Amino acid sequence: MWEWLLTSIDQSRSHSVSFEVAWHGRLMVLGWSVMVPVGILSTRYFKILPHQKWPEQLDNQVWWYTHLTLQYLTGILTLVALWLIWDTAGIHDGAFLHQLMGWTTVVLCGVQFLAGWLRGSKGGPSEVARTGTIRGDHYDMTPRRIAFEHLHKTVGYICLLAALVAVIAGLWIANAPRWMWLTIVLWWAAVICAFVYLQQKFGAAETYESIWGDDPSLPGNQLKPIGWGIRKRGPRSQNPAE
Repeated sequence: MWEWLLTSIDQSRSHSVSFEVAWHGRLMVLGWSVMVPVGILSTRYFKILPHQKWPEQLDNQVWWYTHLTLQYLTGILTLVALWLIWDTAGIHDGAFLHQLMGWTTVVLCGVQFLAGWLRGSKGGPSEVARTGTIRGDHYDMTPRRIAFEHLHKTVGYICLLAALVAVIAGLWIANAPRWMWLTIVLWWAAVICAFVYLQQKFGAAETYESIWGDDPSLPGNQLKPIGWGIRKRGPRSQNPAE
């Protein structure tokens, strides 16, 4: 069994990679197959925690700091991984799909960071003491904020899919041993099962409601949720999930 697991997926080729290539792969897998999916799970399903007395208790920020930390760490790992193989001779030979999906991931990752930095102000009652006004792009759900949410959520999933294809292509190019393939398959199966379970058990809470509650007079509660599977939780909310 161990011998089978340690054998390369394609026995007609050798599995021999340089230090730089090996660590490039490890960092990218850690970032895009582990950190990013966990960050997305936290964003979708833990805006309102199971033990949280919502809507009495609002604006739980555990999900926010988890998401922010993991995405920034992934950005740093991506830059380091790119630096490792920037001048590696022959790394691009016969790797068109890996290059295409890898650079697509990097570019979309940059778009995600840029969109986040330009998403506008938060607003809301908690910001009055600091800014002197309740107004804010998020609280008022301005066109700027609406555009950000559509872009951020759509590009995020496309980026994750591109990264997954890049990882699979990278494993093939490196002729990785079977245990690596099996680990990736089992991990992603666990991630998908977690998505399905959490979606059915709790549903994906809307950011606006999780921060400011379900009062129908609030600007954001008069709009439909943005994103697939997102639903409003308040008993007075009538907007269906998309």
